[in-house]
Amino acid sequence: MTPEEEKSPSAREDPYALALQAGRGPVYLRFADGRRTRLPVRRWGARPTGADETLLERCNGPVLDVGCGPGRLCGALLDRGVFALGIDVAPHAIARTETRGGAALCRSVFDPLPAEGSWQSLLLVDGNIGIGGDPHALLRRCTQLIAPTGVLLVEVEQHDVEEGCTAWVEDTHGNRGPAFLWACLGAPAVRRVAESLGLSVTDQWISGRRCFLSLGRHDSRPSVVASHAPRAQLR
Repeated sequence: MTPEEEKSPSAREDPYALALQAGRGPVYLRFADGRRTRLPVRRWGARPTGADETLLERCNGPVLDVGCGPGRLCGALLDRGVFALGIDVAPHAIARTETRGGAALCRSVFDPLPAEGSWQSLLLVDGNIGIGGDPHALLRRCTQLIAPTGVLLVEVEQHDVEEGCTAWVEDTHGNRGPAFLWACLGAPAVRRVAESLGLSVTDQWISGRRCFLSLGRHDSRPSVVASHAPRAQLR
């Protein structure tokens, strides 16, 4: 966001920030072509779902949660005794995370971050594979952040899609926040990007209506087939 956008009325009254404060919507992700999708703000502010639990069970600490939102996953990991740090560019998201007892920094994934190259698990969930509108640049940066044996745990669209777009958050009254670049990717597209970066899919699973991939560096871990069942909790 530019300084001009930060000072503009639309940025000060960003529907996303207001929804995070209230812990509920409805707010929508609106695309420049006219499509929109409702953002599950209430779910983000609640306790982890069953699908979230399948993700948490695959986390080895320390964990970096990129685009942590109000911190439901960070808080749940800390409750499990797994150190987790959240990062988000939305100050209200950081405040909510800290209120839940989590640790978080108001930073972009492309900013300098603590312990670069040492994170064992990095989370890109709730659509955050779309951050910046350039999945190749995003996954390359995330690969720099994890340890040699670390993994990227990525939520993807269930259908085969690969598109970049301009989007913004808006409420039911048409009030909108600043525009940003975004991307939507399904599992095949993420696999292609991962392969170009020397990453392999080490796990793939579906829980309810949500789909996840685990990505690791080539030869760091054996490849496994897609699974719908959660692994035993790692300790």
